[in-house]
Amino acid sequence: MPCSLSARLGRAPVRGSYSGCMPLNGPLYERVASAPPVPAGLPMIVALTGFTDAGNAVSRMIELFRDDLEPSPVVVFSSDVLLDYRARRPTVTFDGDHLLDYRAPRLELALAHDALGQPFVLLAGYEPDFAWDAFAETVVGLAEGLQVSTVTWVHAIPMPVPHTRPIGTTVSGTRTELTEAHSVWKPHTQVPATMGHLLELRFAQSGMPVAGFVLLVPHYLGDTEYPAAAIAGLDSVSVATGLVFDADGVREENREYLTKVDDQVEGNEELTAMLRTLEDRYDSYMAGSTLAQPIIHTGDLPSADELAAELERFLADRRPDDDKRGWR
Repeated sequence: MPCSLSARLGRAPVRGSYSGCMPLNGPLYERVASAPPVPAGLPMIVALTGFTDAGNAVSRMIELFRDDLEPSPVVVFSSDVLLDYRARRPTVTFDGDHLLDYRAPRLELALAHDALGQPFVLLAGYEPDFAWDAFAETVVGLAEGLQVSTVTWVHAIPMPVPHTRPIGTTVSGTRTELTEAHSVWKPHTQVPATMGHLLELRFAQSGMPVAGFVLLVPHYLGDTEYPAAAIAGLDSVSVATGLVFDADGVREENREYLTKVDDQVEGNEELTAMLRTLEDRYDSYMAGSTLAQPIIHTGDLPSADELAAELERFLADRRPDDDKRGWR
């Protein structure tokens, strides 16, 4: 398999000694021979599933990108090099007495077009388990070769915030105008790293304009497929890039989802009281209250585990079937 892109990328896609290949395990990626030409100067969107995907925000975004926009792959990354199959197993379909198909995991760099036909570069799929440095260096090299204009990535974390308020974001990166306008929580803390974090660091070091949006998803809905989280992710990408996405179907799903959640919360006095407390804290924080701690500090509230366990009991029959969710 080839280890470099065609001359269309304009320069060697990888800096340093990796040369786009893993020396022992085979090539890191393969160029798609039938890939369309990619114009220079496009925004790049990064959507990787994995460790931080509260509300299945990124998984649903990838589903929408692939199903609605039908992106054309330019580079396909090697799962045999990057993925731990035993930790995140692909799916097969069993039909009575035989297997119908094997759904392989996908991680691709592609050319896509938004609802208005505007082109952009999309890196979407699973978060790599292995070869992080090699993968990050490869992606930065590919982006430089394609002369992308900006890089935007999204992930989602659970937070003690109410579902009755807009999903807030924490914004990082080098685009200070986005951070100043849209970062509602600016902590100083250490968190487990994701590939998105490493890519943001490497892009910033290379001088590429980059922005990372952390969606602050209600923690009691973090283990469900929460449509509002995907909508917030798409809106964040739109703010950063000017791209437009048709999310009407997801918005309708969200209205139905919230109706069911509200019905269940209203039927339980404890959950209703919890929600009111979260709303008061949220409103106070957003109004500029001089709280001693940021909104994540909720010392007088039930613990995240207690809240999640209680709502999971009510939402259990509403949660999606993992088998139907599939690999993205």
